[in-house]
Amino acid sequence: MLKIAITGNIASGKSSVQKILEAKGYKVLDTDKTAHELLDNMPAIKEAFRNFDIMEDSKISRNKLGKLVFSAPELKTQLEKIIHPAIKEKISEFFEKNKSESLVFVGIPLLFESDMRNIFDKALLIYTDDEIRLQRLLSRNHYPTDYAKQRMQSQLSQDTKLNLCEYVIYNNGTISELEKSVNDFLLNF
Repeated sequence: MLKIAITGNIASGKSSVQKILEAKGYKVLDTDKTAHELLDNMPAIKEAFRNFDIMEDSKISRNKLGKLVFSAPELKTQLEKIIHPAIKEKISEFFEKNKSESLVFVGIPLLFESDMRNIFDKALLIYTDDEIRLQRLLSRNHYPTDYAKQRMQSQLSQDTKLNLCEYVIYNNGTISELEKSVNDFLLNF
């Protein structure tokens, strides 16, 4: 089984690539969704952030937690120390469950930041110009400009990741152009 990480910075189009691959019948794990599911089921997070206003309707509010951790790097690090090992475990379970597949994909935005590159055979970077990513965040997530830029700057730069990945798909165009790029990428296997 070939294990490929799909990485890219916020609003680069990782989810779109994952959907294209799933539509083609490939097994894909989305660690963003996994992280969201874990948030609701990890008492350690509630405990670690008990002194902060992160709850809404008796659940952890991703919005409140996000604003908190992206404004304080030490709290972001604290959250990652709790959640990254749990995500790594879910990835291992996904690999085990799909071990008969010849090619599997894991969407993992923080591939390098979480120090998980070593569990994958190859890495695919979805690269999108910063200005396009900013516009997507403003329209899709309705973030204020300053907060959107803060979220973008919290990740390792795309140019740094470019040198750490075996494959890259540039996603500055339409969805049909992205589909063609994914098809071209799949010719490698």
